[in-house]
Amino acid sequence: MKVIDIYQQYFSAEAEVNGIVRRAVSVILQCESEEGNILYRAIVNFFPYEDPEDWRITSDALAERALYQAKGRRSRKREAQLEEQLQQTADELAAELNGRIDWEHPLREARRG
Repeated sequence: MKVIDIYQQYFSAEAEVNGIVRRAVSVILQCESEEGNILYRAIVNFFPYEDPEDWRITSDALAERALYQAKGRRSRKREAQLEEQLQQTADELAAELNGRIDWEHPLREARRG
């Protein structure tokens, strides 16, 4: 199985999960391929971020959604389309965790794979 983060970026955010206040979120568009099958998923993962040196990424405030699954291989065109809808999907996933993403305040530059 090969897993690639097509896009990942950290943003300021607000959420409280398991009694812990989360002030940041990692937003990921991920591709997983195995034996001729492809799966794209959106992932949001809220974490505490108490100061600029605090990158303790937890996994108890994570939500994900499969966006596309089929036989085939990676497609730049499909990835561009999925990335266009990523913000809306991430907002929906954040809402499932009673969180909010502040898209106007990224904490780091986007990474693309």
